[in-house]
Amino acid sequence: MRGKRSRCSFSRLEVILIVCLVLMIALTVVLLMGYANPDQVGGGLLSRLYSRAFIVADAEGSTRVVFVSVDIGMVSQRVRLEVLKQLQSKYGELYRQDNVILSGTHTHSGPGGYFQYTLFWITSKGLIRPALSSIVNGIVKSIDIAHENMKRGRIFINRGMVENSQINRSPFSYLENPESERKRYSSNTDKEMVLLKMVDEDGYELGLISWFAVHPVSMNNSNHLVNSDNVGYASYLFEQEKNKGTLPGEVGVPGGMVKQGWDREGGSFVAAFASSNLGDVSPNTRGPFCVNTGESCDNPQSSCPVGGAAMCMAKGPGNDMFESTRIIGQNIYLKAKELYEKASQEVTGPLSSAHQWVNMSDVSVQLNATHTVKTCKPALGHSFAAGTIDGVGAFNFTQGSVEGDPFWDQIRDQLLGEPSNETKACHKPKPILFSTGEMTWPHPWHPDIVDVQIAAIGSLAILAVPGEFTTMSGRRLREAVKSEFDSHGTRGMNVVIAGLCNVYTHYITTYEEYQVQRYEAASTIYGPHTLSAYIQLYRGLAKAIALNATQELPRGPEPPLFNVTSVTLLPSLGAESAPAAKTFGDVLEEVRQEYREREVAEVTFVGANPRNSAENATEHNFLTVERYSNISSSWHAVLNDASWDTRFYWSKGSRGQSNVTIEWHIPAGTEPGVYRLRYFGHYKKRVGLFRVITVPFEGSSSAFQITAP
Repeated sequence: MRGKRSRCSFSRLEVILIVCLVLMIALTVVLLMGYANPDQVGGGLLSRLYSRAFIVADAEGSTRVVFVSVDIGMVSQRVRLEVLKQLQSKYGELYRQDNVILSGTHTHSGPGGYFQYTLFWITSKGLIRPALSSIVNGIVKSIDIAHENMKRGRIFINRGMVENSQINRSPFSYLENPESERKRYSSNTDKEMVLLKMVDEDGYELGLISWFAVHPVSMNNSNHLVNSDNVGYASYLFEQEKNKGTLPGEVGVPGGMVKQGWDREGGSFVAAFASSNLGDVSPNTRGPFCVNTGESCDNPQSSCPVGGAAMCMAKGPGNDMFESTRIIGQNIYLKAKELYEKASQEVTGPLSSAHQWVNMSDVSVQLNATHTVKTCKPALGHSFAAGTIDGVGAFNFTQGSVEGDPFWDQIRDQLLGEPSNETKACHKPKPILFSTGEMTWPHPWHPDIVDVQIAAIGSLAILAVPGEFTTMSGRRLREAVKSEFDSHGTRGMNVVIAGLCNVYTHYITTYEEYQVQRYEAASTIYGPHTLSAYIQLYRGLAKAIALNATQELPRGPEPPLFNVTSVTLLPSLGAESAPAAKTFGDVLEEVRQEYREREVAEVTFVGANPRNSAENATEHNFLTVERYSNISSSWHAVLNDASWDTRFYWSKGSRGQSNVTIEWHIPAGTEPGVYRLRYFGHYKKRVGLFRVITVPFEGSSSAFQITAP
C-alpha cells in the first residue's frame, strides 16, 4: 500500500568458502572467471567472497523484493535456477523468479565452473559441482538469514558523482553515438553512484546498497589470488568501519562470535557495492600503454606498433594491481560514506516486481511505424578474441575487426562448423568467429532463453539486466523506462541498472557502437538490435508495474535445466606427504624477530591442498594474525584470511607435497606488540589400500615484535 513503511532485512554471509577454495587450489586445472586466460589459475587467497542479501517487504510481509549482490563474476542461469528451486522448497511461492534478483559484482578473481552452457566450460575447465553448489548454497543461506531477521525499518536514497575512478575503455566506440546525444552528458562514463541507506525503526544502522558503473578489474590477468577486487575492498572498508570489534566475516550474536548471522548488538552492518552498466568502463585510469615500449596505444584497434594488441594494456592509478585496487576501492568507499551520511530522501511507496522469460534469439523489435527488425541467434565476433585493454586476448586478433580472417575462419569451419548465411546476415557487420547459437554439442553453447526483470521499491526501479550494458546503452535503457513510467502516471521514479543478473549474455552495445566492432560489440551476442529489443522488453515490464498489471504479463518460455551435474577436468584428491623429517604445519622459512609498519611479515609452512579443508569445513579459516596480551597472558586474533592485509599462497610441489606461504602486509598505524602468524589446514592420509582420510593440522610461526615507527 502506498505510503506504508516497509520492513527491511539484510544479511551478509561468507559465501562460499568452498568456492573461494575450489579456484584457489585447482592451480593447473581451474581458471579464475572473467579474463578467460588459460594461464590465470588459482593459487591463493587475498579476500573472501560474500553473498549479501537484502529483503524488503510491505507492512503485512506478503509482498517482497529480494536483492542479492554476490562476489562472483556473473550470475549464471544454472545458479539462478537452482537457487529458485531451493527457495521454493523452503518458502513456497514467497520468493519467486519475479521478486528475487541475483546480481554478480563482476570480480574477475572469483571462481569459474558454475555454468551449464558449453562455451563457459571451455574457459573454466567444465562444470565443477563443488563450486556451483557452494555458490547456490551460499546465496540461499544469505537469503535465509535475512528472512529470519526481518525488522521494521526505513530506506533513504542519495546519489552523487564519483571522480578519478574510471575511464571509458572503448572511447572510439562511444564516439559513434550521435553527437547530439553525447552533448547531453559531461562524460563518456556514468560517474553517478546511487545509494540506498537502511536503518531500523529506532535509527539503528543496518546496511546499504550502492550501484556504480566500474569494472572490477583493478586486479589484472596476472593475478592468481581469489578476491573481490575494488568493489569488494569498498565493502570491506565500510563494513569494518561499522562493525568495529569484529573480524571480517564475523558478526556478533548472543553468546559469542560466529561466521554469519544477525544481531543488533554485534557487527551486523552489510555494505553491498553492486554492479551497474559497466560494459565499457575501466578502473585503469591511466589508460592503455604498450607494455614493451611504454607508448600510448589509445587507438581504435588498441594495438601497439610492435607486438600488436597483445602488448596493449591499461594501467591503474597505483604502482601495482594491489595498490590500484586499494585506491579505486577507497575512492568508491569514500563517496558512498559521504552519500550515506547525507542521505535524507526517504523511499516510500508500494513494492512490486515484474519478470518474463524471453527467447532473445527471436525478438521482433518495432523501431518505428514502418520498420521492424529482429534479434539473432547468438554469435561472437572476431574482436571477441582480441580481449580488451583490461585483459588482452591472444594470437593476432585485434579490436575493431569488421572483416573475418580466412585462416581462423577455415579452422572454425573445420572444427566447429560454418555459420549459416542467415546468421551471418543477421549479425552484420560482425564477422562471426563462433556461431554459438548453432552449436549444440554436447549442450548449447549460449542461452536463448533470458530473464528480463524489474523490481520497484517505492520510487526506485531496479532494472535487473542479464549482461554488461555499455555507458550509452545503460543511459538509453534508463531513460526509456523512466519515460514509460511517466507516461502511465508514475512520475519521479529513480531508475537504476543492476548488472550481470540472473543469466549471463555478455555485452549490450548501442546500434552505433556495434558498427565498429570493438570487443564489447563483438560480444553483443544477439546482434545489432539487442539493445532495442531490451528497451522494448523493459518498457513492457515498466508499463505492467505502472498499471498494476504484472499478473497479465506472459510468463514466457522457461529456460532448460540440463541434466548434467559435473563435467570437469578437476582431478580428485589423493594422499599427500610431507618432506623427510617434517610434518604438516612445520615451518620451512621462519619470520624475522622484528618488523616495522609497512614491512611484510612472511612465513612458509609444510602445507596441504586447501581443497581438503573446503571439503571438511565450509567455514574454515586458513590463517590468523594473532597478538599477545600481557593482561590475559593469551593470544587473540586481530586479522584473518578475509582481511585485506593478509595473503595466502599455495604452491604445489612433487610427490604429493606442497607449501603454504602466509604474508602480513603490516599497515601504518599497527599497534606495537608481540605477534605470530598461524596456519590451519587438512591433509589426505592413506589408511590401508583403498581408504583415504582427511586429517586436520595447524602450524604457527615464532613470535615476533612490531616496533614503534
